[in-house]
Amino acid sequence: MRASLLLILLLSFAVLGAGSKALEIYLIDVEGGNATLFVSPSGESVLIDTGNGGAAAARDAGRIMAAMKDAGITQLDHLITTHWHGDHFGGMSELAANVTIKEFIDHGANVEPAPPTDEFLQKTYPQLYGKAKHTVVKPGDRVSISDMDWRIVTSAGEHISSSVPGAGKPNPICTTFKPQEVDKSENAQSVGSHITFGKFRALHLGDLTWNKEFDLMCPQNRLGTVDLWIVSHHGQAISNSEVLAHAIQARAAIMNNGTRKGGQPEAMRIIHLAPGLEDLWQLHFSQLSGQEYTVPGMFIANTVDDAPASIPVAPFVTPLPGTTAAPPPVHNGTAYWIKVTADRDGTFTVTNARNSFSKKYRPGV
Repeated sequence: MRASLLLILLLSFAVLGAGSKALEIYLIDVEGGNATLFVSPSGESVLIDTGNGGAAAARDAGRIMAAMKDAGITQLDHLITTHWHGDHFGGMSELAANVTIKEFIDHGANVEPAPPTDEFLQKTYPQLYGKAKHTVVKPGDRVSISDMDWRIVTSAGEHISSSVPGAGKPNPICTTFKPQEVDKSENAQSVGSHITFGKFRALHLGDLTWNKEFDLMCPQNRLGTVDLWIVSHHGQAISNSEVLAHAIQARAAIMNNGTRKGGQPEAMRIIHLAPGLEDLWQLHFSQLSGQEYTVPGMFIANTVDDAPASIPVAPFVTPLPGTTAAPPPVHNGTAYWIKVTADRDGTFTVTNARNSFSKKYRPGV
């Protein structure tokens, strides 16, 4: 009898221990592309995007696998490709050749024809998901993963019609919105995810652009507030409007930018002024920010191999297409991720792997 009681107590403690494990999120450096890994307490995983293709495919797949190893997983339960741009799906073939992927998720057909992309979708992609599961998602769908409520909020240019739980209040920022030119590219097709883990909420909208943010967030705020925001579109100014950035009131934001991709003053101004935002973290130092809009170095995961002694006051101006400009500074050294560890009570910690600097964010603070 005593032995049975002891066994029950041990099993109970084991269950409680497993239930207290945190959600882990890795923002992986793929040099201005996107690769974001979520690992639930149960060990189930979701990877959003696979980084760059071409000569960078093996590099980025390797960086994703390094994060998987750190998280203690050997396969991916779900791979979400937000849209068909090379910096988001380019490393898929290389990754799939080395890692089992159980489900491939996307928004459907490519709306921005390009020979390399179309060839991949017609020939390579069906081979990759042929022995797995392939799902074309629409807004309102769920991704099945233990311990989490994973909702698709945008896909194929559409958005959820009803709000996520706890959201739906009028968004007063909508009254001052000024539209940009209509975006007919793949960016506007992005698969966007709203993730809930206990009281912790995170948002990842891929490269969703300015006008689509308005459609999602106006006249009512369909997303409510979140704790962590993966900044849209690498922190570029054709996304990240006030109707989104200021309405969600994230406590921390992480920007998956590159040295000359994202971080322009126009976008940084909006992000830095977001109500409730304590800190902006960056995967890369950005030449486009200048001294005025950069963040302290402890919040930046990756610099460049030949780091300058000081940051110029004026931001580097992105050259127009077809013009001649010096190449961006090289980053061939160690790639560092930013890791988020989130608890069910809404507390989460963000850690910069380059310098081990970390900060804990508590709910209601």
